Amino acid sequence: GSVLCKGVDVKYAWIKEHRHEFPVAVMCKILKVGSSGFYDWQDRQPSPQQQRREEIAQAAARSYFESKRIYGYRKVYADLREDNFDCCQETVRRVMAQMGLYSRVKRKFVVTTDSNHNLPIADNLLDRDFTAAKPNQKWVADITYIPTEEGWLYLAATMDLFSRKIVGWSMSDRIDASLAVSSLHMALVHRQPGSGLLHHSDRGSQYASDAFQELLDDTNIACSMSGKGDCWDNACMESFFGSLKTEWIYGKKYQSKEEAKKDVFEYIEIFYNHKRRHASLGDLSPAAYEELYEKKQDQAA
Repeated sequence: GSVLCKGVDVKYAWIKEHRHEFPVAVMCKILKVGSSGFYDWQDRQPSPQQQRREEIAQAAARSYFESKRIYGYRKVYADLREDNFDCCQETVRRVMAQMGLYSRVKRKFVVTTDSNHNLPIADNLLDRDFTAAKPNQKWVADITYIPTEEGWLYLAATMDLFSRKIVGWSMSDRIDASLAVSSLHMALVHRQPGSGLLHHSDRGSQYASDAFQELLDDTNIACSMSGKGDCWDNACMESFFGSLKTEWIYGKKYQSKEEAKKDVFEYIEIFYNHKRRHASLGDLSPAAYEELYEKKQDQAA
C-alpha cells in the first residue's frame, strides 16, 4: 500500500523489482503509471521474455472475457494454442492468477492478493427468485468489461429487481473492491432504501471484500451470494450486460476509455432506464414502471 503513496520513481522501482513475477502492463495499471514511461525510465526496451509474457497476458484476458468469464486457464490455454501462441499451460495459469481471472463457473473463492486467507462467503438467500413486490426489496450486482483501444474498462452495476432499473453503477480501469463499493454507494444515495433490502452478487473478491461487506453492515443490508458453480444465479444482471453489449456496444471501437464511459452512461441513464421497453414490465421502461407503481400507491393511500 505504501508504494501507491510515493513518487513515480518509487513505483517504477517496485515494478522493476517484481517484473519477473507479474506482467508489467498489469502492474502499471494497478499503480496508475504508463508502461511506456516505465520502459523509458529503465532507458531500455523490454526483453523478449517480458514482451512474450505481456502478449500472453493480453491474449489470455481477451479469451477469458470473450467467454463471458466462463473459461478457466485450461480452456484459455486451448484458445491461445489455437492462435499459435508458443506457451505452456502453467504459464497461462500463473498469468491469469496474477490478473485475478478465474472461471466464474467452476472457481473456488478468489483469494485477494494482499491476504493469506479466504474471505467469508454469504449464503444464496436470493435462490433465483428474481421477483420483487416493491422497489428497494432486492438488488443484484455484477461486474463486466468493455474493450477500448486503451485497454479494458470495467463496469460495476447494481439493479433493482422490482423494475430492472440500474440504480447504481461505476466505471474504472481497475477491477477491485472500490469499483463495487462505488456502484453500491451510488445506489444508496439515489434510492435511500429502508430496512429489509437484500443485496445479491457473485462470490468475487470485490463483493466479499472487507470494504464492501462493511458498507452492507453499516446500512443494514442482507448479503446473498451465488451458489458454488451456478452461473445462472444472477441471470438478470447477465441479461442486462448482454443487452448492453448486443444492443449498444457491438460493432463499436472505442478509441479511449473516456469515449466508452460517455457511451455507457448514455445507454444506462438515457436509454435503458428511461426508454428501453421490457416485456416483463408490460412493455414499460424501468422508470415508467416505477412511476406507475408510485401512482398506484398514491391512489391507494
